[in-house]
Amino acid sequence: MGRTSSAVYEINYHIVWCPKYRKPILRGKIKEYLEDLIKTITETKGWKVIELEVMPDHIHLFISAPPFEAPTNIVKVLKGVTAKRIFEKFPELKKKEFWSSGLWSPSYYVGTAGHVSSETIEKYIEGVKNRGRNSSTRFNGWSSYDKRR
Repeated sequence: MGRTSSAVYEINYHIVWCPKYRKPILRGKIKEYLEDLIKTITETKGWKVIELEVMPDHIHLFISAPPFEAPTNIVKVLKGVTAKRIFEKFPELKKKEFWSSGLWSPSYYVGTAGHVSSETIEKYIEGVKNRGRNSSTRFNGWSSYDKRR
């Protein structure tokens, strides 16, 4: 669970993106360099890598980020910085494989995951509605947050 000066959060994103044309180029030295780059970028930005798997033709990243970080911004930063740096380090890749165009496909997948399931939150909200606002019943999924109040 993460904390900022004004929030306790558990916001995790599963992000998947691919090289343009789904070319299987993420191998060997390129794969190693990309893994290091992603870890460096996320550390610099204050994001936490939970899991990272670089496959030859796509990347799976499970990451935690604070609530003020939009997933679109996370993807934009990761794809932008990694493309620039990979093409700088491996210039032949741009000419040979991508005909001087971009490294990454413009599309991506993002899904959310956290400690508490959607079903649990729905049940909690329904319970609050049924009990009224002055109920002292606490939601176990947010016990660490409740203790801070």
